[in-house]
Amino acid sequence: MIQLSAVIITFNEEEHLEKCLQSIIDVADEIVVVDSYSTDRTKEICQKFKVKFIEQKFLGYLEQKNFAITQASNDYILSLDGDEALSEDLQKSILNLKKNWVYDGYFCNRRNNYGGYWVKHSHWYPDKKLRLFKKGKGEWRGINPHDSYKVYNSKSIGKVEGDILHWIYRDFTEHNQKVDRFSTISANAYYQLGKKSSVSKIVFRPAWAFFKAYFLKLGVLDGLYGWVICKQAYYNTFLKYLKLYELQQKNKH
Repeated sequence: MIQLSAVIITFNEEEHLEKCLQSIIDVADEIVVVDSYSTDRTKEICQKFKVKFIEQKFLGYLEQKNFAITQASNDYILSLDGDEALSEDLQKSILNLKKNWVYDGYFCNRRNNYGGYWVKHSHWYPDKKLRLFKKGKGEWRGINPHDSYKVYNSKSIGKVEGDILHWIYRDFTEHNQKVDRFSTISANAYYQLGKKSSVSKIVFRPAWAFFKAYFLKLGVLDGLYGWVICKQAYYNTFLKYLKLYELQQKNKH
């Protein structure tokens, strides 16, 4: 049976962290928490469990997660965020996987909880995430803050049953605040990568984001929450390209 390290990056995760740790304590042979100097009870909660606790200045989402992997003692990794936990079905799947690990990486579905409601549709479910992988066979990539783990051999990917449970937003106010913050991070990341905005992107890409989530991904079936999620997908895309356009205008030579 393989030895599995669970790695988690945290910053002020006291609200859900105990659920996270409790869900992996019987699955992981090692738990590594890389914390960005939390000011809440994050460290205190970790001390209740057998956790390797490392404090590291935040490097960026991709960079912090790749750093966390290097701190793991084992070659097989489970990566979670502090506001996520394993469902009972996923715990069982991982225990079985430890007896017969075949691929470089495995994905599962993530189920998102929005203010107490478990979202069933739109682009939020099934929200495929590759979170089980062998060290050295891939890396975290993407554009901050929208990271994803990519294995180098795309043909060596399996699937495990069960969901990652994710408490994404406690209410509409928090959702609004994070859309504003994440759109700024995305716009800055796009600008650093040389990506361009334009009037047509500001107008049409948000509309496509809404149409895809609400109609093609059936967000309409999630009622009010589906409407809010898809409207926020529109607004996030709009803000991202608007802020990128603003950066371009400010930095014209």
